[in-house]
Amino acid sequence: MILFRSILFNIVFFSATFVLTLIATAMRFLTPERTLDVPMLWARFNVRLLRWICGIRVEVTGLENIPPGPALIASRHQSAFDTFVWLTLVPKCCYVLKQELLKIPLFGILIARSGMIAVDRGAGSAALRSLLREGERAVREQRQIIIFPEGTRGPPGAMLDLQPGVAALAARLALPVIPVATDSGRCWGRRAFRKRPGVIRIVIGKPIAADTPRPALMLALREAMGRLDQPAMAAAA
Repeated sequence: MILFRSILFNIVFFSATFVLTLIATAMRFLTPERTLDVPMLWARFNVRLLRWICGIRVEVTGLENIPPGPALIASRHQSAFDTFVWLTLVPKCCYVLKQELLKIPLFGILIARSGMIAVDRGAGSAALRSLLREGERAVREQRQIIIFPEGTRGPPGAMLDLQPGVAALAARLALPVIPVATDSGRCWGRRAFRKRPGVIRIVIGKPIAADTPRPALMLALREAMGRLDQPAMAAAA
């Protein structure tokens, strides 16, 4: 049954993705803000689709820790689910993502036109400068920046090394860092085709001050993610 549901989900998911992306890229007159409405609609549909077909529900705690206006949200990353759910949680989501995604036909155009921050991870210091420049643009647009400091998806219960870009963003943008933990990998593994029924929990912690010195900020972020990870995993047990 899980296999059948997963197959059905993927058929509907990719079909809807293609149709919405085709519509949005065809409507070239849309502003970036209006273009963002399309991925937001797509994300809401995906969350409902997971519940209807796969029996996966989403439980979020700590949303009150995200202030109005621009924000810097540093989240654990375990699943493809993490790459769209924030479009349903904050009003003007802006993901930091790898530049390779811009090469996906149609979908890459939608990413670029909706104002996401694409980073060339192999560009060294140039990538950091681009990240900071685009972060400033996102703040001017009152966007909520979502960054995955681990840089890639990890398995549940294991924390990867944190990349320093989040600290550089916090210092340049003068925004506190909001730590987030999730157990999304239990239901939708990082390389798994099957989507297992259950509850995906997202736990949002209290902000870490932007003026925290870089080494202390990275340590505080790692510790906060670890603390937040415990209630998410405990609830899942």
